[in-house]
Amino acid sequence: MFDIGWSEMAIIALVIMVVLGPKELPHALKTVSHWMRAARKLGSEFQSGVNEIVRDAELEDAKKQLQGISKHSIEKKIEKAIDPAGDLKKAMKETEDATKTAAPAAAAPVVAPAAPPPVEAPAVAAPATAPAASSTPMVEKITNKDADSGIVERT
Repeated sequence: MFDIGWSEMAIIALVIMVVLGPKELPHALKTVSHWMRAARKLGSEFQSGVNEIVRDAELEDAKKQLQGISKHSIEKKIEKAIDPAGDLKKAMKETEDATKTAAPAAAAPVVAPAAPPPVEAPAVAAPATAPAASSTPMVEKITNKDADSGIVERT
């Protein structure tokens, strides 16, 4: 920077020793080292401040980019990737409209249809080896508890 070689530095050190003397030289070196530390500290603070400003500028750019990519644009990209022609969206819309129109009809009271006239079953002869049928029909009772365990109570 100053383009000073070792020979010039030796001459400057010799002149400083002659001018200050051996008694003042340690105190002068402490003062110079103190000022050098202060200058380096000031330089590092300045550099860290500049780095922080650059980092903030980069963060602002990144923030703007993230704000540019909104949730809606991501949804649109996914929708275009999955359904480019829009067929699925149309089908879903039609199904939704059909459900909305069917809902009022479902809310109307349901009237039970008239019972059909009873039809008599054809007479079938009982096999000869069959036991005699009791006069009461066999009824199976199944409760929730029994249905889980597979037990059926017959009466």
